[in-house]
Amino acid sequence: MEDTQSVATLMDSTTSKIQQLQKAFAELESHRAVTLNLKWKQLEEHFHGLEKSLKRRFTELEDQEKEFETKIVQSKKILENRQAAVISCEKASLESLQEKRDAAVSAITIAMEKHTKSNCMEPAGATPEVQGESSMFDAKPLDYIPLENTEDTMKPFKNGVVEVKCYPDLVELCQDMDSEGLHKFISDNRKNLAAVREEIPSALRTAVDPACLVLDSLKGFYPSEVSISDAKKDANLLGLRRTCIMLMECLGILLTTLELDSVSSLISASVKGRAKAIAEEWKPKLDELDIDANNGNSLEAHAFLQLLATFGINSNFNQEDLYKLIPMVSRRRQTADLCRSLGLSERMPGVIDVLVNNGRHIDAVNLAFAFELTDKFSPVSLLKSYLNEASKVSSPVKSGNAPPTTAQNDVNEKQLTALKAVIKCIEDHKLEAQYPVDPLQNRIHQLEKEKADKKRATEVAKPQPKRPRANCVGNGARATNVASDKNFYASRMTDRYPQYIYDRPYAYPGPADTHVPSFLGTAYNFPPGHGNFFGNGYHYQATYLH
Repeated sequence: MEDTQSVATLMDSTTSKIQQLQKAFAELESHRAVTLNLKWKQLEEHFHGLEKSLKRRFTELEDQEKEFETKIVQSKKILENRQAAVISCEKASLESLQEKRDAAVSAITIAMEKHTKSNCMEPAGATPEVQGESSMFDAKPLDYIPLENTEDTMKPFKNGVVEVKCYPDLVELCQDMDSEGLHKFISDNRKNLAAVREEIPSALRTAVDPACLVLDSLKGFYPSEVSISDAKKDANLLGLRRTCIMLMECLGILLTTLELDSVSSLISASVKGRAKAIAEEWKPKLDELDIDANNGNSLEAHAFLQLLATFGINSNFNQEDLYKLIPMVSRRRQTADLCRSLGLSERMPGVIDVLVNNGRHIDAVNLAFAFELTDKFSPVSLLKSYLNEASKVSSPVKSGNAPPTTAQNDVNEKQLTALKAVIKCIEDHKLEAQYPVDPLQNRIHQLEKEKADKKRATEVAKPQPKRPRANCVGNGARATNVASDKNFYASRMTDRYPQYIYDRPYAYPGPADTHVPSFLGTAYNFPPGHGNFFGNGYHYQATYLH
């Protein structure tokens, strides 16, 4: 402010300075020997112009300074409001947490009082057993669990408090080391699978040997009486395999909450040896998988990799063989964590190249984001390339056996599936700014409208059966053998218009090219033109499966 005042003072003294200069100039002119071309009027106009320019600039600077000071005041107010809001939220969170803690402690106190009263009513002979259970409970405190683990799966151990179980049968099965009963319990409660999954890690903790219990549960993963082709159609076997994978994942979650010494005692050398034997028994069976195993959703390959990751035996197997299995599980939501656990993160660029060459761009985009490789593999370019391949016409061999209308319908259906998958991928990874979805939505509406129009046109073009006449003429009596007549016409109509029975759903053909990675070898043969679709007609491109 002092500098501003000094500048203003100097500017105010400009007029007096100009007057002094005028006097000096007049005196100079009176003593001049020759006539000067420069007139005082010109000098005066020049100095007045400079004065006005300086004043205008000075006024602008003052306005900018005031605006800046106003912004500083507003920013300070905003920061103060935000700080107050954060403090209030923290206070509310602490109060809520304290209430929950008090409620949990109260529930445990009530339960212990009831347990004490029931013990008082027991006969004297049962006292040692109860005392033994109490001492065992006290000998295993839960306070050593790391506080940073706040996963929902470890809710029963938060703050060193054991919450009341929603499924006490689950704990009892783990305590009894009953792997078959555990499978049956999970199958019976599959409608509440998310809630059951959250409690499995804490339930496994109560088992005498959680690792052996999980290994016991893997029995029947490859039943001898079921072939590999039939296993794909066996719903019960598929459910059992998913349960096996989930149990191994839950054991891995439990291991992450234990100290190093506890993990070493839980996964002992004998346990690792048993897990290695199971893995060596499973590995040759992966070579017998058909093309369905290469759609990115192979339960067999996922279970094998999960077994190696959970029990830490991946060093006993060739890393190149494990690397080849990653494309088989690229659609599984656990793929990224599996690759990190198995030490395959550095090989992911090669995996993404394989997926792109096989037309599985959605899986490639998901893995690129998971491993922060979007600079090398542009998500927008991959998605656009995927849509371009989806819009191509089917191969001549397949389209030649079907009418042009059917082939075009297949192409349209393929485009619809691809567009919906791309939009889902854009929304999942928040790419709307780089790849707007409005044009894609418009294209979907257009294809669906064309599909509906063709369906209506096909229904109108179908021949309608003629309505049979009654067995009477004029005003004669009506026929009484109506039932026999109906059977007669029904049989005739069946002969003329036989019912079409579809043995299997449509299988939409894929692109003609077979981009098979060279390193997969003969063990994973891709037949020509197998494309991007399941054998049952469903497109493989989707979000990670659970």
